[in-house]
Amino acid sequence: MRESGCSVSVVESGLRTESLPFSSIPGQSKLFIDYQQNPLSLKKYYPSIVSAHTEVAERIPEVLASYTTDRNVLCEALTQINKQFGADTKTLENIIILREDDAVAVVTGQQTGLFTGPLYSIYKALTVVKMTECLRGRGINAVPVFWMATEDHDVEEVSNAFVIDGGQELAEFRVSADESESGRPVGTIDLGASVSSAVAELLASLPQIEFTDDLRRQLELSWAEGNSFGLAFGTFLTSLLGKYGLIFVDPLDETLKQLSAPIYSEAIRRSGEIVTALTARSAGLVSDGYHAQVLVERDYFPLFWHTDEGRRVALRRKPDGQLQVKGEKTIFLESELAERALSEPQRFSPGVMLRPVVQDHLFPTICYFGGGAEIAYFAQNSEVYRILNRPVTPILHRQSFTIVEAKHARTLEKYEFEFADLFAGEADLLPKIVDKFIDPNTARLFAAAEEKINTELNRLDQALSQMDVTLAANLATRRRKIIYHIGALRKKYQFRRAEKDETISRRIHSAFTTLLPSGHLQERTLNVTSFLDRFGPSFIDKVYDSIDLDDKSHRIVYL
Repeated sequence: MRESGCSVSVVESGLRTESLPFSSIPGQSKLFIDYQQNPLSLKKYYPSIVSAHTEVAERIPEVLASYTTDRNVLCEALTQINKQFGADTKTLENIIILREDDAVAVVTGQQTGLFTGPLYSIYKALTVVKMTECLRGRGINAVPVFWMATEDHDVEEVSNAFVIDGGQELAEFRVSADESESGRPVGTIDLGASVSSAVAELLASLPQIEFTDDLRRQLELSWAEGNSFGLAFGTFLTSLLGKYGLIFVDPLDETLKQLSAPIYSEAIRRSGEIVTALTARSAGLVSDGYHAQVLVERDYFPLFWHTDEGRRVALRRKPDGQLQVKGEKTIFLESELAERALSEPQRFSPGVMLRPVVQDHLFPTICYFGGGAEIAYFAQNSEVYRILNRPVTPILHRQSFTIVEAKHARTLEKYEFEFADLFAGEADLLPKIVDKFIDPNTARLFAAAEEKINTELNRLDQALSQMDVTLAANLATRRRKIIYHIGALRKKYQFRRAEKDETISRRIHSAFTTLLPSGHLQERTLNVTSFLDRFGPSFIDKVYDSIDLDDKSHRIVYL
C-alpha cells in the first residue's frame, strides 16, 4: 500500500517522469545494485535493513529506548545554528518538535560544496523532507535533519562548481584558499576575494533572465568574502529550502562537540576492537564479490585530531599500541586520549566509519538517506555500531534525478533516442543520426559499396582457395584492412557531415552536455544554480513534487 504524501503520480506533479533501473546505468557497484534490488539478501552486512521505506517506523521503540542525549541542550544549539543561517519559522518549529520525547529524526548529510556542490545535495535534502512528511502522515513525530560535513578537511573537494552557461557549454567556477588554511576543517575556512569573482563570473555566464536578479541576491548574501564555507553553505541552502523546515547541523559547534564527547571517548577505548571488526568485515565483503568502500589498515584509527593550529590530522596506532598524530612526533596513550575526548572534545572529529554513529548519538535517527558510496560504507560501519552497542540505523538511497528541459526532450524525440541511449556516447550516436536523419542516401551508398566489396572478395577467396590456401589466408588479412579503411572513411564522412549541419550538431552536443556532462549523471556534476536561473524557485518545488519514495530507480523528470 502506498502512503499518502510518499508517492507521486504524473497527474499530481504535472510532470512527465520515467524510471531507469540503476542496473542500466554504467559504473554502479555490484553491492549497490544488489542493495537496491534485493536488500534483505544483504542482512549480514546491514542488520537493520528494510525492504521498503514504510518499514522503518517499526524501529521507533528501539531508537527512543537507546537515545540518551539531552534534547533541550541539543535543541538550544540547533536553534542558534539555524538562526545564524537565517532559518525559516518552520525550521524553528521543527526544532521545538525535536524536544519532545517521542520525536525521531530523518537524517542525511553532505560536504559543504561551493554553491551547495552537485545537484544531489539538493535531492538528499528534499528526500528527507518527503520522508518526514510520510511519517507525519502516519501520526509519527518526525523532523528532517541535514548534517553539514564541515569537519572534512579536503578543501579541494568542495571548492568548485559546474553549470551550463548561456552557450550551452559546461563551465567550471572555483574559489581558492590560502595555503595557511591547508588541513583545516572546511567549515572553518574563510572565503577570500576569489569567491566574489566566482559569483560574478558564474552569474555572467548564465542567461540573464527574470530569475537572475533573485539568484544574484541569494548568492551575494551567502557566498560573500569573510564568510566561512560552513556559514555560506548553510545560509544559501537555507534560503533555498528553508520553507521545508529542514534542520541544519554544524558538527563543529562547541555544544554539539560536548554532547558528542561520550561517544568519542568510547570509540577511542574500543578502537582496537573497531579496527579488528572493520578489517574482518572488509575481507568478508571482498570474499563475497563486493568491495570495501573504505580501506581499513592495521594502524587505522576512527577519529581525527585537531592541532593547536586548527589542522585536522589523522591519528595512527603504532605497533606498541600508542597513538601518534600523523606527520608529527605527538604521541598519546589510548587511555589518555579517551580522557581528553571528554575534557576537550573540540580536539576530535569522527572519520567516515564513526560519523554515522556520532550522528545517531546526537539524534534519535530513524533512518539515513545517502548515495551509492554511502550505502557501500554502511556495509562496513555496521560493525562500529555493534562494537559501541548502538542500534544500527538503516540507510536508504536518496532520490536520484536527471532533469530534462523541453528543448532537450524535443531533441531526444526528434532523433528517436531514449535517455539510456546517451550512455553510448556522443561519438557513437552522431553517426547514427547522420545516417538516419541527415544523409540517408550516402549511408545507403556506403552500405552498398561494402556489400559489393564483400561479394567480390568472397568470389576471389573461392578462386584463391582452390589454387593456394596461403594466398587465401593472405586475402583474409587484406580483407580486414580493406573493410577497416572503408569503415574509417565512413566515420570521417559522418563526423564531417555532422559538423556541416551546425544546428543538429549543436543540439546533440547541448543535450549531452546538459544531460550527461563529461559522461557522468547530471546530478553528480551540475550545480543547482543552472536550474535556478532558468526556472526560479519553482525548480525546487518541481523536484520535491517529483519524489516517489516507492521508486528505487533513477528518475527522468521532464520539465
